Amino acid sequence: MRIATTFTIPEEQNPGTVVTTITAEDPDDAGFISKLYYSINTPNQYFSINEMTGVILVAKRIDAEARTLRLNKAISLEITVRDLPSGGNSNKTTITINIQDINDNPPVCTQYAFSQSVPETAVNGTLIMDLSKQCTDIDVDPINNAFNFSGLSGLGSNERFQLIPAGSGKIVLTGDLDFEDPNNIAVGNEYSLKVAVEDIAFPYYKEYIYVYIKTTPINEHNPVFNSSSYVFNVSELSPPDSIIGYIYATDQDYPFIGITYTIESGGSTLGATNIFWINPSTGVLKLSNYADYETTQKYILTVKATDSGSRFSTASVTVNILEANDEKPVCKPDSYRLSVPVNQATGTNIQNFKLTCTDRDSGPQSFRYFINSGNINNHFAFSPSSGSNVSSLILALPFDYSEGGDTTWNYNLRVLITDGNLNSQSLGGPVQTGTVSLFINVYIPGTTTAKTTTTPSAVYVVTSENVYSPLAWYIPFVSTIGALLLLGFLGGLIYLLAKYFPCRRPPKPDTDPLIKPQETKVKQDVFWEMTKMNTVFDGEAVDPITGNVYEYNSKSGARRWKDTKLPIIPVPVSQQLPMNPAEQTSLPVRSSGTPNKKVKTPPHAAKAEDVTNAAVPGTPNRLQTPKQSAPKVESENKSPYSRSPISPRRSPKVSPKIPKTPA
Repeated sequence: MRIATTFTIPEEQNPGTVVTTITAEDPDDAGFISKLYYSINTPNQYFSINEMTGVILVAKRIDAEARTLRLNKAISLEITVRDLPSGGNSNKTTITINIQDINDNPPVCTQYAFSQSVPETAVNGTLIMDLSKQCTDIDVDPINNAFNFSGLSGLGSNERFQLIPAGSGKIVLTGDLDFEDPNNIAVGNEYSLKVAVEDIAFPYYKEYIYVYIKTTPINEHNPVFNSSSYVFNVSELSPPDSIIGYIYATDQDYPFIGITYTIESGGSTLGATNIFWINPSTGVLKLSNYADYETTQKYILTVKATDSGSRFSTASVTVNILEANDEKPVCKPDSYRLSVPVNQATGTNIQNFKLTCTDRDSGPQSFRYFINSGNINNHFAFSPSSGSNVSSLILALPFDYSEGGDTTWNYNLRVLITDGNLNSQSLGGPVQTGTVSLFINVYIPGTTTAKTTTTPSAVYVVTSENVYSPLAWYIPFVSTIGALLLLGFLGGLIYLLAKYFPCRRPPKPDTDPLIKPQETKVKQDVFWEMTKMNTVFDGEAVDPITGNVYEYNSKSGARRWKDTKLPIIPVPVSQQLPMNPAEQTSLPVRSSGTPNKKVKTPPHAAKAEDVTNAAVPGTPNRLQTPKQSAPKVESENKSPYSRSPISPRRSPKVSPKIPKTPA
């Protein structure tokens, strides 16, 4: 087998590309065409061989930058050739294929847009950015992975920025960046640069990088206060958030970004820290806590003004606290439980109880004592009631339980102690009030109370007082608003429920009988004066009770049984239909019981001899059958109320029978 042992091919060959051909000869078949079979024994993924011809082909794309080939670009293959018949002689050889690297990858950068801030005080020669540290080329051979930078362009290029040395990717400041310089032409003091990064080898792949350089101002001047020192006065009664004064400073740097104000020292005292607060943006000095004249009468603060950089200046601020009557009397004990016999003598001290009170801004002569609540029937009083810081509780009026004058055995007294504001004219401020709670039990001497246990026990009474703070005004306000909104929501919900889901009551039963019972009165003769009318019956219907057919007039509502000569019964007025006025006739009626009563006959009365017991539509259970005999008619025309347009005629006297109620 005659073959070359080493081959070189470039990377990135397409699958199917011929690398070489392996040729072998069989001495047994000299001069004849022999059949030989070729195979690759070495496992690999990049090459294959035609077993009949020995042609070695590229089986897969070869990338020299792959991890396996980057370390060793030489691929060794062991080729085996066999002759026929199967299981005949074979031979082997080894070839090496070297993969040649080409420049198939452009330079790759970590990013293609950079932003850099440069202070306005930067000097010429300052390195702004080194782009060579941001880009790489993954090609294997040094000639293919080398690149350079060129084509610096954009606002400020070549005037203030250059690539030094050329092609190195190092952007160096070569001009002046003074922020206050009117010749600074950059918009917003920002420069936009464009740099090309390009391969040195063919085909010279190129990418562009954009660099934005922002000029930052530098503080060159310290803030200056508008006054070297400040003096303010504030009353000790002033609540927190009260404004004390204003502190102001300016900065000559451009642009003016702002000044921050802080209290460096002097703003605290014994038992209270941070009594003062200054707005860091505006310099407004306020109280953050109550000042106490009795603790500290004067504060000397050090206020610091700092610009956006590190420059600052300080000023001295003196705050004088003005005295006021702001202290409440404090008494001991502030809560106590006493017992007094029912026969206690008036004017005597109850259990030798005394109150001892103090006030830091008022003298002992200013105290006054009042029992605000719980003193039913004014049994208790303090002596003296004013002018002393010590006062005793006495029984002012005797108890009267036997006559019913007293019914209370336990008294809960709320005692108010005021300082009288005797010094308020000079100090200012309202009267201050202290409170004491006394629980007094009245008992009958000689009585005992049985205890449930034999072990003595101590009873501890803990009292708490809910004092509403004026600063918490928002609590009742928010609670009230919330309650009103809730009530409005519930009212609207109830309205919608009542509107769209009304309560449906069960229908009331019809208590009216279909056939009214006959009155138990003496039978009376009824005299009818009737006028014959030409009634046209233009409709028919079937009576649901009897099954008989009856005719009716669609306008007047008059009815009669079909194929009968029974008279028509007048229809009640409430069930009449409108009729032609020409058919209306008034029929007076006489009754032997009420001979002078005028009765108006329904306007659509029908023929007396043709209608009897006609059924009324809608009330079939009130109908009478045709088997009932027609009422007897007696000729009589005594009614003076006849208004018939027909010639006068004697009205028949009718004595109707009371129909039987159908079952």
